[in-house]
Amino acid sequence: MAMKTVWLIILVCCFFVVSQADQAFDVRHHLSTVTRYSVSKDVTQNLIEGSNVPSECTPIHLNLVARHGTRSPTKKRLRELENLAGRLKELVRNLPSDKVPGWLGKWVSPWKGKVKGGELIRQGEEELYQLGIRVRERFPTLFEEDYHPDVYTIRATQIPRASASAVAFGMGLFSEKGDLGPGRNRAFAVTSENRASDTKLRFFECCQNYKSYRKAKEPAVDKLKEPVLNKITASVVKRHGLSFTKQDVSSLWFLCKQEASLLNVTNQSCELFTPSEVALLEWADDLEVFILKGYGNSLNYKMGVPLLEDVLHSMEEAIKAREENLPAGSYEKARLRFAHAETIVPFSCLLGLFLDASEFEKIQKEKPLELPPQPPKTRDFKGSTMAPFGGNNMLVLYSCPAASSPKYFVQVLHNEHPIAVPGCDGKDFCPLEDFKAKVVTPHLKHAFNNLCNANLDDPKQNHPSGKLSFWSWLVGSSQKTEL
Repeated sequence: MAMKTVWLIILVCCFFVVSQADQAFDVRHHLSTVTRYSVSKDVTQNLIEGSNVPSECTPIHLNLVARHGTRSPTKKRLRELENLAGRLKELVRNLPSDKVPGWLGKWVSPWKGKVKGGELIRQGEEELYQLGIRVRERFPTLFEEDYHPDVYTIRATQIPRASASAVAFGMGLFSEKGDLGPGRNRAFAVTSENRASDTKLRFFECCQNYKSYRKAKEPAVDKLKEPVLNKITASVVKRHGLSFTKQDVSSLWFLCKQEASLLNVTNQSCELFTPSEVALLEWADDLEVFILKGYGNSLNYKMGVPLLEDVLHSMEEAIKAREENLPAGSYEKARLRFAHAETIVPFSCLLGLFLDASEFEKIQKEKPLELPPQPPKTRDFKGSTMAPFGGNNMLVLYSCPAASSPKYFVQVLHNEHPIAVPGCDGKDFCPLEDFKAKVVTPHLKHAFNNLCNANLDDPKQNHPSGKLSFWSWLVGSSQKTEL
């Protein structure tokens, strides 16, 4: 009898622990690149507690590369949700109501009737507005001057959600700095390049070899994700007794991400999945980001070198202005850019973020990295922390006292927090010359045009080894994995 009692206590304790873990699980932290900035920005992964910047050092220039804020589903996805609504009605039509989750039988897409999508929503406006305020409060000496477009350069891609994000950020940054309306706002300029030639912020659209690589690789990525969807579809069908197809489950996971991120609703479509299934679905999304936008192929980030060069050039110009004692208001103090996940992820890869020292050495030699490990193993590469809505990297140039050597330093912030940079010996703050030599220079082997517009059919376009064509190298460099 005593033994039975012990086993009963053990079972109750195990159940309690599992229940506690499930209760602590918040799906909003596991939405890959659909994660809201407010949820993700204080995640401490790879971040450095406190600042390593000496108090006597002064910020003299700031570079910001930010993703647009939270947006509505795109037009294509709106159609998918409309189709899902019809499919769900068909599934539950002849089932007893007690067999169907309460929300599912009467579900209507919150975006029903909407014919256009992809725009910045109010939550996204607020994210960027508040970011602008926090940046000004954090670096008051950089933003104390009167506004001039040559002092505070604001750039965005031609996609409306990016330019709207730039406007929201600027309204926060320059709030109470003008005379317009009760908020004492002021007008400011946001410039954009033609999307067909914007090699700094939309390099992924200007790089023909990348577009060819992505088109060729997408079916293989779908194949890698397929076992996850098959496994989860079988589990969801068994658990809920509904004849969901793999496509249904894929659409329901998309719906879960939209509901949780945009509407803060986690008790409908998201509850169809267990925490372990959510972790697998998130991993599958991150796998796609890794292979098609991140460390899975060097072309993904090498094509972003014009942006990295632009960042470095702006720092050198700031140093030149300081060395020449140019008067205040005559030189740039901040260069602020607003773009997309396809910009932020490659730029983060160029900086070597979320890598250890050995992995950083590999990417500098253009060697492929291992794919992110499957849950329950932990991984550093997560879309939710690397490129959530509103995700950003800031590179702050500091001038330190003349007695110190070297004189100029760079600090790297990811989502407003100091982050370990392998090229800076795992620190967030390092001499500018070290940053140039260890982070920037190794990426400058290939000119953008040679990398992106080489003739793929020309046998002379070889892999550095001389054994593979350039095209074969691009398509075949990502590794296979067992799911």
